Amino acid sequence: MAVRMSDDEFDGLVSDALDTIPTELTDQMNNVVILVEPANEEHPDILGLYHGVSLTTRTHDYAGFLPDTITIYRDPILWMCHSREQVVREVAITVMHEIAHHFGIDDDWLHANGWG
Repeated sequence: MAVRMSDDEFDGLVSDALDTIPTELTDQMNNVVILVEPANEEHPDILGLYHGVSLTTRTHDYAGFLPDTITIYRDPILWMCHSREQVVREVAITVMHEIAHHFGIDDDWLHANGWG
């Protein structure tokens, strides 16, 4: 059974997850925005998506790009969880997973290290 949660409460969980990231990392995040959306229309089961040019692949000519986006998809997370505690954990994992992509870390490493 899906967890019911207001949009504001879910947004707060995303904000809380971001607050757990060490300042040394957030200070390095550059030209990226974090969004919360209901679901991805093309892939309704994904929990989050990073779209952009990771920090590790940016070169000296990286300029004039729109911000990268990290999107956290509320509905699939709420649908897959059975408790508020599970939602809190899944939001934290998803936020960290997508931020890791911004730093150039791939899915294989993330899955192997518990950030599925």
